[in-house]
Amino acid sequence: MLLPALSGAFGDDADAIRVGDQRASREAVLSAATALADRIAGSDAVAVWATAGMETVVAVVAGLLAGVPVVPVPPDSGPTERDYVLRDSAASLLLVPATSEGSPRLADVPVPVAAVDLRARSTTSYPEPPPESTALILYTSGTTGAPKGALIPRQAIAADLDALADAWSWTPDDLLVHGLPLFHVHGLVLGVLGALRIGSRLAHTGRPRPDAYATAAGTLYFGVPTVWSRVCADPSAARALSSARLLVSGSAPLPLPVFEQLAELTGQPPVERYGMTETLITVSGRADAERRPGFVGTRLAGVESRLVAEDGTPVAPDGESPGELQIRGPMMFSGYLNRPEANRESFTSDGWFRTGDIATIDADGWHRIIGRASTDMIKSGGYRIGAGEVENALLAHPAVREAAVIGAPHPDLGQQVVAYVVADAATEAQLIDFVAGRISAHKRPRQIHLVEQLPRNAMGKVQKKLLAGG
Repeated sequence: MLLPALSGAFGDDADAIRVGDQRASREAVLSAATALADRIAGSDAVAVWATAGMETVVAVVAGLLAGVPVVPVPPDSGPTERDYVLRDSAASLLLVPATSEGSPRLADVPVPVAAVDLRARSTTSYPEPPPESTALILYTSGTTGAPKGALIPRQAIAADLDALADAWSWTPDDLLVHGLPLFHVHGLVLGVLGALRIGSRLAHTGRPRPDAYATAAGTLYFGVPTVWSRVCADPSAARALSSARLLVSGSAPLPLPVFEQLAELTGQPPVERYGMTETLITVSGRADAERRPGFVGTRLAGVESRLVAEDGTPVAPDGESPGELQIRGPMMFSGYLNRPEANRESFTSDGWFRTGDIATIDADGWHRIIGRASTDMIKSGGYRIGAGEVENALLAHPAVREAAVIGAPHPDLGQQVVAYVVADAATEAQLIDFVAGRISAHKRPRQIHLVEQLPRNAMGKVQKKLLAGG
């Protein structure tokens, strides 16, 4: 069973599931979702307007009960993106909260729209769908073209959540707290389905505000680097998390200064993890092991990983040599929807998934992500420079709050290191000299642009393609 917590095996607190101000028992979620499953059963796919509300939880569970693939749609989608996802996925229906039916964002939707009724009840019993069947169709960010729908099978979700429960000592006794979007792996698969599989209680804060995290009194917290940076900026909120058992960071690299501040304020260093839409989570730190700043941990149960050079030859796991990270494991997606060419390009002939990320792996299996091969591996004057190393050097400066490094075309060097920095009081020359004093001189930025903010997506990842030259 994919969601055993809905079977009644873990008790039924009246507020076992909290989303913002909404409260529900697991039995209420199951009954409302079953009533919705009665409406959508037999559909090829249904889309969900994935707001941070109980309606999203019920709608996703309904699809899982009925064996109907669910397509989460970001509620901030523009009409072009929204309609592309709806048409590409062949969703027959868009499920929305009753309060949003008149939203301008839902005008002229190319499929029928139906409201999720949290008061509906049904006791229909549905057989468990085949483990290889598609549970979710999650659309990638589309940074290199139109978004692609990744087909996530039920067995991949089950394998990943079980491996994370082992790594994080996640049990029914936990109260999971987060405020992440419910249309991504982190917020939806880990943050909702994880609680419903493992049996822990869930408190979704609506938005990931430091004060909301501080008052939730959880034992297990999920956040992205932007969230943890804001928590650290509110020391009283950070100290309130000192009673938590585990703090988890993911979806983007956690800057070293934030790692250190969080450890100092809460009394424990955070656990980092690594994954993609297509692979779910494959590498993570463990609750019962050390937490190394700058590293995303070791392989989860069942996962294999390797590094490959540009010419296809193996890269030694010596902790220093970078290569493209390739992954195999039971939590893999089953392919892109209607994209046979993309499927062929994404997998090697021997079945490894090409992540497109550059990493190092040491002899003990610790993984360090340098960045995307397309944007974070800079080739300058014959050197291979990881953008992440330069970003961490910049972030060590006390005036720097945010930093993003890219490789920009250069007539002599091929590429030059260019940084975009949010800083309180520092000049370009001061920052260049500071970096040159911490890492090799050839890695220093040749140009630094001081900006008010960096472009980020909903998960806090910097959108380097939107930076000049990216």
